[in-house]
Order: sequence, then structure tokens, then C-alpha cells
Amino acid sequence: MHIRDVAKKARVSVATVSRTLNNVGSVDARLAKRVRNAVKELGYFPNRQARALVSGKSRVFGLVVSEITNPFFPEIVQTFETLAVENGYEILLTSTVYDPQRMEIAVRRMIEARVDGVAVLTFGMEDALLQHLRVRELPLVFVDVGPRAPRVTNIRVDYLHGIQQAIRHLAALGHERIGFICGPTELRSARARLEAFEQSMAGVNLAVRPEYIVQGGHKLEGGKLAYCQLSRLHDRPTALLCSNDMTAIGVIRQAYEQGLSVPDDLSVVGFDDTRLADYIVPPLTTIQMSQKDLAQIAFRALLEECRRKVPTPEGTEYVLTTHFVLRRSTDSPPKAEG
Repeated sequence: MHIRDVAKKARVSVATVSRTLNNVGSVDARLAKRVRNAVKELGYFPNRQARALVSGKSRVFGLVVSEITNPFFPEIVQTFETLAVENGYEILLTSTVYDPQRMEIAVRRMIEARVDGVAVLTFGMEDALLQHLRVRELPLVFVDVGPRAPRVTNIRVDYLHGIQQAIRHLAALGHERIGFICGPTELRSARARLEAFEQSMAGVNLAVRPEYIVQGGHKLEGGKLAYCQLSRLHDRPTALLCSNDMTAIGVIRQAYEQGLSVPDDLSVVGFDDTRLADYIVPPLTTIQMSQKDLAQIAFRALLEECRRKVPTPEGTEYVLTTHFVLRRSTDSPPKAEG
């Protein structure tokens, strides 16, 4: 089926059909309604590439995430896609699984598809690839790593707010031996969470013991292995703050395998507040970094930048604040060790 069939059915010119479908110029409301009715009746699907040639826009946004299997990302994808559909956009989704080569392939796919903008919500990106996208002057959104430059939006996460609340909560319960299981230290977001932990501990006059800081890699297995290491210490921590919920769930599983009870023997705090956190046993006390808010900020930033005729010289910045969410995986330290 061709666009001419739609024009004939709607009794309008091909140009009117094209302008209606591409939202280019003004079309009389009655004619536009006839065009849309004809499209629906005929089951016509416009050629996206042809539309892009007419409008200069593909009406496709790229979305890059770290890994689909991590429960943190599905809600981001779902929220981003819902907003895209509501605004007449499609999304081109890809995941990097923390692999620089996969990231390079993802960037190439975005460029070849002539996307109108890209949201890189990976919490870690190679600087060279970031530059690779920037030189094409695409609207871009990053988390924590975005440079101050035209067409670039950076979403800065306030990790300190939620982590401070968590540490104050643990200190108020009587914990002094508090450990931290961090993410991969090559990720800026992981380093930022570790720095927030250290600053928060100083804020309640508690010492940070180097042996209590172990890398968990943001994985279930990493959480299990990290707690295996910590449990061998003579004075093991009575409370652990984990860099994400997956790590925390791994810790809880390993504690169970060692015959320990959470929170009676060990208090555990996660980070992210994924949907899974409220359904494990015990429900996980965690720090919320709203996936829905993150996706909404990213999409609207791309949309606004696409509509902006003159870019701001230093780009745009948004702040996403974290919040402490109390559930049942934290309690006072064991009396025998308190």
C-alpha cells in the first residue's frame, strides 16, 4: 500500500497526508481527521525512513542500559517506552552488559538508525565513546558522567542523602561495626556511593574499617562471595550497606546458608529499591533511587532538547535525590556481640 491510496481514500493531496503523518506544518483539523481515519481503515503503516527524509526527524530515541536481567532496569525501560508511545516516538533499546565492545556496537546502531537522541542510563561509560556520540551533536542524556556541553543533559544522583539516612538509622539502632559492599570501582557511580558511605560514617563519628569494605560487583554471586569474606573476620560487621539490591539479596542468601538470621544476627541495607526488595524475606531495607523518575527525567530532557532551537552552551543538569526506605532487614546488633 502506498501513501497515494491514503490520499485517495481521504480525498486530499499526498502532501496533506505527508504533513499530517509527520506533524509538519499546519493541517486543517477536518482534513487531518479524514487522513487519520483513512490510515486506520486501510491499515496503512508509514515508511519510517521516508518520514525521516521529509521531517528531518526519525522520531526514534535510543536507550542504552547496562543489563536487562538486573531488576533495576525493566521499570526504566517500561516507563521510557510508555512516554515514547504517548509522544509519538519509538525506542531503540540496547544493553551493554558492562562490555566496552558492546557499548561501541550500541553506539553504532544508534548512529545508523539516525535516532533523534540517546539516553545512556548505564551508570558507567567509556569517555572515548561518550566523545564519539557528542561529535554528532545528538541530544544526549547521561547519569553522573555527562560533560557540561551543548545538547548534553546530565542527571546527577544525590547518593549522599539516602546513604546518610541509612547510616544514621543503623547508628541509632546501636551498630558500630558497619561494613560496605561496593560496586566495581571503575564505575564512577560505585565510587560515588563509597564516598557517600565514608562521609556518612564520619557524620555519626564511626570509624571506617578498611577490612569492612569489600567489592561485590553489583551481582547476586558477588554479594554472596563478599559476605563469605567478611564472615571470616574475627569481629565481623553487625550491619552491611550494599551498593545495590542485588548484592544485598546475595548477602542475605549467604547469611542464610551459614545459619544466620537477618536481621537478628546481621542487618542488611540495599540500594535502588527495586520491586524485588519488597518481596524477599525479610523485606529489604534499602535506599530508593526511583527508576520511574530517572526514566521520566531522561525522556523529557531528550524531548525538550529536540524541540530547543538554540542549545544552552553548558547543557542541562537535573538532580535525582535518593531516599531511605525502612523495611524489616535491619534491627539492633546481636546482644552477644553488641
